[in-house]
Amino acid sequence: MRKAPSHPDCFNCTHFYITWDKNFPKGCRAFNIKSMRLPSIDVAMADGRDCHCYTPKAIKKNLNI
Repeated sequence: MRKAPSHPDCFNCTHFYITWDKNFPKGCRAFNIKSMRLPSIDVAMADGRDCHCYTPKAIKKNLNI
């Protein structure tokens, strides 16, 4: 059985973005960082806590149904 990650999922956060920098492809606007890993992992490593800026993205409604 797989254990769920302890850090928030950056892909579902409003602050997460793709940087298009091949060396640091993932970024966080809240912490103003770029990273090879998910930014929430870097935040947890530096701070010792889960990311406190995590904000879930709004759910988009599919209007084509």
